[in-house]
Amino acid sequence: MAATGEALTPQGYIQHHLTNLSVGEGFWTWHIDSLFFSVGLGVLFLWIFSRVGRNATSGVPGKLQCFIEMLVEFVDSSVKETFHGRNALIAPLALTIFVWVFMMNFMDMLPVDWLPTVAEHLGVSHLKVVPTTDVNITFSLSIGVFLLIIYYSIKVKGVSGFVKELTLQPFNHKAMIPVNLLLETVTLVAKPISLALRLFGNLYAGELIFILIALMYGANMALSALGVTLQMGWLIFHILVITLQAFIFMMLTIVYLSMAHEDH
Repeated sequence: MAATGEALTPQGYIQHHLTNLSVGEGFWTWHIDSLFFSVGLGVLFLWIFSRVGRNATSGVPGKLQCFIEMLVEFVDSSVKETFHGRNALIAPLALTIFVWVFMMNFMDMLPVDWLPTVAEHLGVSHLKVVPTTDVNITFSLSIGVFLLIIYYSIKVKGVSGFVKELTLQPFNHKAMIPVNLLLETVTLVAKPISLALRLFGNLYAGELIFILIALMYGANMALSALGVTLQMGWLIFHILVITLQAFIFMMLTIVYLSMAHEDH
């Protein structure tokens, strides 16, 4: 049973769950559901952390404050171990990336038909609830990181230093400038592409497995217990996946920005 309330073929069921609620055409297509959930989760993250910050006490902390403090200390230690420059932006940026990406990934823990069914009753035809299964969202995150890499590379090394880094490495000879430029440009551009596609690929595959399990066992009452078991087993494993992907995105961002601050 799909979120549309209509009986669909297996292919139609999968396609329905992997289709965004969109407006516009071509390049100017906007995925409304991805934008809604990503921005909404970002606002929720800011609200929770600002509320804890305002109500923080030096006495015995509550469970939420204790958890937030542990999270901040974890990210801070990761930054100190990896980032070799001096920049007050890096730790808050790393914390924002880790928590925000994790929260977007965590939407994959919801049963695949719950929110789409609610949306159907509200007259919404399609609803994808996991923003990181949308390559537009993952690329927007990685492009933001890429712009910071370019900005700090130029700020720390200057325009001439940045150009020299692209043209005189790895072969420090003028005759090899075209080769160096090609290699370094590919390496530079590969950073946001790998960031975006790694996160998108892992979450898209995880969401697809949830959909396949629901498709195979959801409509058969005799096999529903097996379906629940498979869903729970994959859910437990997927918790590790979504946490690891948020951590990897954060750590690679720190590494790339640390490299941008290195002035050779």
